[in-house]
Amino acid sequence: MTDLTVTYVYAIGAPIVLAIIMAEVLFSSFYNKNLYKKNDTLCTIGLLSGNIFMVFALKGATLALHFYLFQFKIFNLTEILPIWVLWVITFLAIDLVFYFYHRISHRVNFLWAIHMSHHSSEEMNFAVSFRQAWFGPLSKIPFFIILPLIGFDPTIVAVAGVVSTLWGIFGHTQIIGKLGPLELIFNTPSHHRVHHGSNKQYIDKNYGNLLIIWDRMFGTFEPENEPVKFGLVRNVNTFNPTKITFMGWTDIFNSIKNASSFNEVIYYLFGPPKTKN
Repeated sequence: MTDLTVTYVYAIGAPIVLAIIMAEVLFSSFYNKNLYKKNDTLCTIGLLSGNIFMVFALKGATLALHFYLFQFKIFNLTEILPIWVLWVITFLAIDLVFYFYHRISHRVNFLWAIHMSHHSSEEMNFAVSFRQAWFGPLSKIPFFIILPLIGFDPTIVAVAGVVSTLWGIFGHTQIIGKLGPLELIFNTPSHHRVHHGSNKQYIDKNYGNLLIIWDRMFGTFEPENEPVKFGLVRNVNTFNPTKITFMGWTDIFNSIKNASSFNEVIYYLFGPPKTKN
């Protein structure tokens, strides 16, 4: 039932996503914005293909793990809360876990080696949202297993997670300006453009997916006050998805190879990245 529900959500979301990408392409063409570049888009497709392969390879095992852990839940939220409240707090919980997963992925070197793929484009358009890391689905598992252990129903988590992911696409665009009062609560395109910026004041800011409240609460919020320079401080200078996927790991392994102590090895794995977006 869970797989069918998730598939149904994707079936509804996919045409909507394709429609907004086409609308952005037409807007870009009509106004000569040059928002899409061929090689960059092909690279995105390559990264997305590897990510989708990993999603399907791990989906069954991940869901089974969540159901297994759900047996040991601390709270039985399904019995405690009305169903509509459970859905609301599931969205909040997913977003909060994502905030910390995302923030740690920017600050821990081996996780950054995975996540860096998503920031490797120097463009910003709806298609860039699909520039997903091949090993991203694997790196999320240790963070999101806390949800069934607390008592969140794995079926609701799976469906809410897909919906949250679809919302994340909306933030990757330059054609939508600031959205008034919504900027206070939601992670709008303006907020997410900041996250993809290599401007000094924008680095490591605005980690939220659905909501921006976590960034405001935990001191990582930055408004979009000057034009954003998209990409990395040290750009990848390649459109090869395989090279992008493994270049961070190559740097780590080269550093470890030249390490003079075990402490240095630990630092190269778990310390902050040497170069950041």
